[in-house]
Amino acid sequence: MRARTCAEVFALVLIAALGVACGADPSTPAEDAPAVADVEPEQVEATPAPLRRGCATVELSDVEKEAVEQFVRSRMALGFSVGAAVEIPVHVHVINKGIGVSNGDVTDGMIAEQIEVLNEAYANTRFSFTLASVDRTRNATWYTMSSGSSAERQAKAALRIGGSDHLNIYTANPGGGLLGWATFPSSYAARPTDDGVVLLHSTLPGGNAAPYNEGDTGTHEVGHWLGLFHTFEGGCNKSGDGVADTASERSAAYGCPLNRDSCRGGGLDPVQNFMDYTDDSCMDGFTAGQAERMSAHWNTYR
Repeated sequence: MRARTCAEVFALVLIAALGVACGADPSTPAEDAPAVADVEPEQVEATPAPLRRGCATVELSDVEKEAVEQFVRSRMALGFSVGAAVEIPVHVHVINKGIGVSNGDVTDGMIAEQIEVLNEAYANTRFSFTLASVDRTRNATWYTMSSGSSAERQAKAALRIGGSDHLNIYTANPGGGLLGWATFPSSYAARPTDDGVVLLHSTLPGGNAAPYNEGDTGTHEVGHWLGLFHTFEGGCNKSGDGVADTASERSAAYGCPLNRDSCRGGGLDPVQNFMDYTDDSCMDGFTAGQAERMSAHWNTYR
């Protein structure tokens, strides 16, 4: 067995303790972010444009993050980014406050369409998704859970199914204006119960969270669950998202600014990438480098 470098050993210890940071702090508005007033959890459903996508992990310092990235790159160099096709069982936990879609009780049809959206989005990767189970829970406290809250921990502890290779999706009406969040692959060993994706229920296909109601919040958050950062991670620092074939991007993009070029000499911003913050109708793909990174994370951690 090849001896690990100091950086790899440090990364392993760090990953076990903390997991991987999501990247740019979504609580800090980008220069082109839409201005939105504070929204109480119950008001989100009446607001056509929720605030932002995000992810729930402990933030790392630049030094710590670089150690993790060195470890991932070393695994990729050893061939950990290749492998056979992977079919991921998906368990959907519908958390609601009553009967009807307006109360978060999304339909079986909406769930089926969300799985279709995932399979279409990930068609050029090694990953596909199969609906394994659906359960429904009426709990007003869990329904408005926020990232890192006791309500989130309680809901996941009660509902989560399967091991590290099973995707658990929780639909609810999160507080804080978030469209959704996810854990990273490297977090599973230390906190297996926390693993999974939380989605604002109205972001599923057919929901009322336009322009984020075509299912690509699910695509975006599953990207985090498979190890991807935002395309704007690190701003104009090219190594920010750990992927060579995504152009540098100073900040998150909103709407669909196709000719946006926020980093001089870096090429047009990847605003149509699933890991940006643009409208669902604007998003249309992952790069080959992102597919490779997801594969390396899967083989290493899942």
